[in-house]
Amino acid sequence: MSQSIARVLIHTVFSTKDREPAFHDAAFRSEVHSYLGGCAKALDCLPIQIGGVADHIHLLTTLSRTIAMAEFVKEIKRVFCNWIQERGGMFRQFHWQAGYGCFSVSESRSAAVVRYIEKQEEHHRKITFQDEYRELLRRHNQRWDEAYVWG
Repeated sequence: MSQSIARVLIHTVFSTKDREPAFHDAAFRSEVHSYLGGCAKALDCLPIQIGGVADHIHLLTTLSRTIAMAEFVKEIKRVFCNWIQERGGMFRQFHWQAGYGCFSVSESRSAAVVRYIEKQEEHHRKITFQDEYRELLRRHNQRWDEAYVWG
């Protein structure tokens, strides 16, 4: 086979450092989501749905066949931090948490993940980010250590 083809969907989740509610303004949050989509596109990873609330982000994207998952997340965070820190003021010291979660998504479940991301505000009226993340880890059969997962 002479052509390399891949379509891998990933659901990536990470929070602001110390879960600081940096994106509390809905209009600004929309700008943040758009910018993150542009960051993904620049890495040749198609943004399918990006959302979240004041203290964390969910990205459903493809993962380009030319980039490793860790490099994708590192670059998204790095480029975004440069952009937001240039805004100055309270954003001058902005940082993401050190870790992240990336979960595979089958094409048959992608619409459900899109809806899940779209309903983040509603979802977080009932559940904390920590409980949401623990549930994602459980659903994907991941083990974790509470001492390290929130850093």
